[in-house]
Parts: sequence; structure tokens; C-alpha cells
Amino acid sequence: MKTTVEISDALFDEAKRLAAREGVTLRQLIEDGLRRVLGERRAKRGRFRLRDASFGGRGLSPEFREAGWDKIRDELYDGHGA
Repeated sequence: MKTTVEISDALFDEAKRLAAREGVTLRQLIEDGLRRVLGERRAKRGRFRLRDASFGGRGLSPEFREAGWDKIRDELYDGHGA
């Protein structure tokens, strides 16, 4: 994707020199930098954790503890279509 980004002349010149020294394109250098920053910020946020919304019950009633999803679904819909 092409886009236009305004950066300071000094930063652009330094980036061009670094890219030339490392034998990479300016585009690759910029993409590497963005990936690094995005990765660091993603790591700071941490992983998504779903809050515990359980209500302290005893789980499934005895007749459903060994049942498969088909039996549970059939009971839920009780013949009203699945």
C-alpha cells in the first residue's frame, strides 16, 4: 500500500544512511521499525483475559455430565428445531 508520511528531514536522512549501511531499502527499515514498535506496545497491553463469569454452580446436572452436545442441544430445543 502506498501512503505519504511526513517526517523530519533529519530523521529521514538518518534513516536513509542507516538503510544504505545495512544494505536494505528505506521501506524495509521503516516496516521493521513499525513492526518492532507495534510488537512492543502489544506486549505492554498483555494478552486478553476473559473475566471469570462463573456463578458457583455444580456444573451439569447428572443426566448431562456424560452427554454429548447433540443430547444437550436436543434437550434445550425440546423438539423446537435445531
